[in-house]
Amino acid sequence: MAEIIQRDGTWTFDGDTVRIVPGKDKGVSLFRRTLGEIAVPLEALAGISFEAGRKSGRLRLRLRDGADPLLRITGGKLDDASEPYRLTVEKDRFGVAEYLVDEVRNALLLDQVDPGPVDRYLLPGPALPITVGAGDATVSFDGERIRLEWNWKTEESKSSGGPRTLALDDVAAVEWLASAGLENGYLRFVVTGGTSAASTPPKYDPHAVDLYGFRKDPLMALVGAAVVARLPHPRAASPIGEAPGAGPVEAPDSTPAPATAAGGGGDDHDALLRRLRELGELHQSGILTAEEFATAKKAVLGRL
Repeated sequence: MAEIIQRDGTWTFDGDTVRIVPGKDKGVSLFRRTLGEIAVPLEALAGISFEAGRKSGRLRLRLRDGADPLLRITGGKLDDASEPYRLTVEKDRFGVAEYLVDEVRNALLLDQVDPGPVDRYLLPGPALPITVGAGDATVSFDGERIRLEWNWKTEESKSSGGPRTLALDDVAAVEWLASAGLENGYLRFVVTGGTSAASTPPKYDPHAVDLYGFRKDPLMALVGAAVVARLPHPRAASPIGEAPGAGPVEAPDSTPAPATAAGGGGDDHDALLRRLRELGELHQSGILTAEEFATAKKAVLGRL
């Protein structure tokens, strides 16, 4: 077993799992302390590295694309202090860090772990139940229902409808954006069959939390990750003609469309153009991958 203990946290590798425990030092971020211990299975790893500096070094884990619901929703936009897959290493522990890197790399080679993307989540996401208060709301999630309760900072047009409760089955996607400069961040639950998420600013959207850039704002990403972990994986196999969480999507079809009496195609031209626009929106919102979008677009264009 390889282990490194630092003020920033403790990393342990037993041959199968890298276990990350945040430190108790006052410099450890609220986000990492709230997230708590993370167990990363070997099959979820794409690599590990150690960067030595003059005074300290950094250990970094690189996870396979799609393995972690937290990385899925944050998209690498967490600040350095909140990033859970890095560890600050003091100079007198450089040798220990290098040993841990060698042990993990050897295990990856022996197990022939594919560093490529995965089609299912290999980490469970934040523990449930989870409740976070930040921005203009408090959000709770118990694994089946999401509840949004507004506070005094909420716009009246949004709070006038009272608290909102969403069933997990009604959620098609989750979006999180960190505050940056003068721009607010948000956590948004995209509801199945609802209007385009971009059409309503978060401060007025009853399915979104408006974030102002305060200390607890990053914690909303934990709620989002907990929900994402229980939604269909974007690369998961799905029935032909259907994309996960996105409703019907045209699949490649080698059978010619039936001809009308006039000899034209059987599909209505305007309907196909609308379908192309819908596919573009699904791709831009992240519900469809680039590959899924290209396949569906090709099928629709083939019928024009």
